Amino acid sequence: MSGVSSYSLGRAGEALAADLLIKNGYFIAAKNYRSQLGEIDIIAENRDTVLFVEVKLRKAKAGYFPREAVTLNKRRRILHAAKNYIFRSRTQLQPRFDIIEIIMNERQDLKDADVNWIQNAFGVRSNEFI
Repeated sequence: MSGVSSYSLGRAGEALAADLLIKNGYFIAAKNYRSQLGEIDIIAENRDTVLFVEVKLRKAKAGYFPREAVTLNKRRRILHAAKNYIFRSRTQLQPRFDIIEIIMNERQDLKDADVNWIQNAFGVRSNEFI
């Protein structure tokens, strides 16, 4: 995949993450959901939970885990977008915030990438959704 743009690689990583969610019984409700204050890479649902998933992809040599790029400010933007989604969709499902990190090998081959699904990656207090 050398010469592939970071945008294309990011979209391929999001597709890999969506496949993982589907294989685990989730329905993909939205991809790249945008509100005025933030964006969510993937919104997935099962019968009990609505997942707000941030997908982070990095090369193994990056020197840090992809999850470390989900800063406090990024979490706030995700939370604002999640509030917007909940309001618009009127879902009654329990919200959860996950990170799927993808660590690529030197060849940037997603087939051999390490994929870590970090469930409940960051919590929010229930009163933050009021």
